[in-house]
Amino acid sequence: MTPENQPTEGTPEEVLLPYDDNRFESDPGVVLPDDPGLPVGWTASAPDPGSIMDVRRLTELLRAHEDAGRGWAGASQDDVLVEVSEHGLKMRENLVVRDRNNRIRAWASVHDRSVNRMLYVHIIERDLSEAAAERCSQVMFAWAEAQACEVGAARGLKTQQIDTGAFADDERQHKMLEDAGFNRVRTWWQMSRPVTADEASLVPDPEHWERKGVVFRQVRREGDGLPDIDDLRAVHDVLESSFTDHFNSSEETFQEFVHRLREDPGHRWDHWWIAEIVDGEGAPEAAGVLVGTVSESSTGPDGSYVSYLGVLESARGRGVATGLLRTIIADAAARDRDRVGLEVDADSSTGADQLYVGMGWKTKYVTESWHKDVPVG
Repeated sequence: MTPENQPTEGTPEEVLLPYDDNRFESDPGVVLPDDPGLPVGWTASAPDPGSIMDVRRLTELLRAHEDAGRGWAGASQDDVLVEVSEHGLKMRENLVVRDRNNRIRAWASVHDRSVNRMLYVHIIERDLSEAAAERCSQVMFAWAEAQACEVGAARGLKTQQIDTGAFADDERQHKMLEDAGFNRVRTWWQMSRPVTADEASLVPDPEHWERKGVVFRQVRREGDGLPDIDDLRAVHDVLESSFTDHFNSSEETFQEFVHRLREDPGHRWDHWWIAEIVDGEGAPEAAGVLVGTVSESSTGPDGSYVSYLGVLESARGRGVATGLLRTIIADAAARDRDRVGLEVDADSSTGADQLYVGMGWKTKYVTESWHKDVPVG
């Protein structure tokens, strides 16, 4: 992870103090039976986040999972460290299955994402026999459901949702999820748009520009490069408000939000933008926000990615979303990047997909959300 992603001294309290309220059970032995049902000599335990070998092996498994599911791999060790590092474990727990030679053959991860939304990663080595893969899968799902009960009870819930994903063409993963009682609930288009050098002039200046009473600007940063806390709160507030009616939206505290976004290996404070309405007599009012990240590549130019784009309902129809998208495209071009990616809900009623297609985005691959509701208690 980049140094910027680590806690930094001297920042405002909400940014300085990392989120540290792990509601999970850290010891797999507490939530799994003495004999969980694995092949003879195989074990289930937490991975060692300090082990280079463990991190490398988990990266291999993740990349093979991506390659089998969508035809190419993009994950790096930084993506694994988001899940298993000491920093990541403040909101997560992990389970690995090792064979009798101590080789990791499967990996599960749970993430206390927000109220009633526990994210789950389920990865099993592609070369395992069907019988061994099924036994690993059953143990991992049992562990995940036990963790759902832990986090749900800690949050005072009667039911805890487990939210996991799959590539649309990954039939092996679909069968495992169906066998475990998960339901396919949503489809997502993973879209990408090429960027050319001349598009750096799409807006006057990606750091700050104005059009028809709307100012588009980067989140303010202090002398040490860290963000203005009021701007961060404005970003959080706009996203919470604009996503209220979106699919599977759940409340996320400000501290949870900042902690989670800083974990992304591509996180950069100068990729956060605010759109403010300034055509009235009052103070500027945040009406839209875009949180971007860097999509690093080991084989060519980096890209930019739209992690979040939110516009208040009261400001829709004023070109806020278009202006923010033009800003990140121009910023990417100025940084010599060759693409901007984003995700869009294939079933959304907002018409966002039409905006993206009209601005040059095309679907690169498709993913799915699968859910299971677990009674707590």
